[in-house]
Amino acid sequence: MKVHFIAIGGAAMHNLALALHQRGDTVTGSDDAIFDPSKSRLDAHGLLPKKTGWFTEKITDDLDAVILGMHAKADNPELLKAQALQLKILSYPEFIFEQSKFKTRVVIGGSHGKTTITAMLLHVLNYHDRAVDFMVGAQLDGFDIMVQLTDDNDFIVLEGDEYLSSPLDRRPKFHHYKPNIALISGIAWDHINVFPTFENYKEQFSIFVDSIVDGGSITYNAEDQNVKAVVEGSGNPIRRFPYTTPEHYIDDGVTFLETEEGPIPLEIFGDHNLNNLAGAKWICQQMGIDEIDFYEAISSFSGASKRLEQIASNNTSILFKDFAHAPSKVKATTDAVRAQFPKKRLLACLELHTYSSLNEEFLANYQNTLSSATEAVVFYSPQALKIKQMKPISEAQIIDAFGHSNLMVFTEPVAFQEFLKSQSYNNTALLLMSSGNYGGLDFDRLKELIL
Repeated sequence: MKVHFIAIGGAAMHNLALALHQRGDTVTGSDDAIFDPSKSRLDAHGLLPKKTGWFTEKITDDLDAVILGMHAKADNPELLKAQALQLKILSYPEFIFEQSKFKTRVVIGGSHGKTTITAMLLHVLNYHDRAVDFMVGAQLDGFDIMVQLTDDNDFIVLEGDEYLSSPLDRRPKFHHYKPNIALISGIAWDHINVFPTFENYKEQFSIFVDSIVDGGSITYNAEDQNVKAVVEGSGNPIRRFPYTTPEHYIDDGVTFLETEEGPIPLEIFGDHNLNNLAGAKWICQQMGIDEIDFYEAISSFSGASKRLEQIASNNTSILFKDFAHAPSKVKATTDAVRAQFPKKRLLACLELHTYSSLNEEFLANYQNTLSSATEAVVFYSPQALKIKQMKPISEAQIIDAFGHSNLMVFTEPVAFQEFLKSQSYNNTALLLMSSGNYGGLDFDRLKELIL
């Protein structure tokens, strides 16, 4: 195939481009800005555009497909030329479905937990040398590229994102996949710039459940009442497999999973991760991995990148980095660290970075999400609000919204960094939660301070 990517620098887009290149397809691409790790990874494979920007001469009538990323605009000059030439234009989820029509599609959806569950599946399958195709949004240990498409593998495992597919296709990505085996881990309002009400957001998951093919199945978190309502309210005649958080205990900072084979020590921790594990086990069993083999493999799973990732520790201190930004994720992550280290001071820091988190009407959803932290910090950039053309929010609004008695608010990166440098980390767990980088925080320097 000869394929051109409009907005090749995206996390999923560049991985798909690399996968097609490795498969032997001819791949070109454009973007108006490309950052690492996409930039260096594309460069290493000879796919980095020589210049940033949009170049209509790249759009030729011999292209088999043009893959359009969400970052591009509807008036993109390359897109307009592709339309004029009547080329086949696809969003990447549409392309993934085209490439997996004759495979068993396993799709993991949910407002939170989907990346971790997908990572668990790939870890277990890889551990037992079960080859599958896949697409996942985070970089995982042991995988060079996070998209794999072959002609040989029977299964494809897909992380099912509910965000929009492309500027031309306003459907959520996971509506395209038509799963044979599906999972929903949780439903908590997110992406409010696209889904203005919770009911509208929840409806996308109902459509997802209804899109499961005849004879398919849905595995679902029965502890989440929104998930239960969506799954059990669907008229789709599919098999339903509910799961709940398994029995476990914590001993000296290590979580042990209770099984019929005896307790199994895990590298991960937190009720939300144990709940994710239960869902992953059900999916693995449907893919031919029995329970004992699942337990053997999952004991060495250390987590997906940026998902409660331990990045530094010594005898008295420990530092975690997490992608959490939505209220349900923030609470689950903070509670997990508190439960794992009940005797340590817990300093929890959260950057408000997304459209939802910076919306003054959405802030109330963060009430008590940091309550298990000894001390809490919220960082946000007023400049980010200007860029996103959103109303300003004040320190008082944030303090009122979170309801934490020991909360500090920072709006300047240097001031926040100086605060972190000034702290004593003796007997402390430091938790940094963000989908951004706190205005340029030097994590290596922070690790040095703690160690």
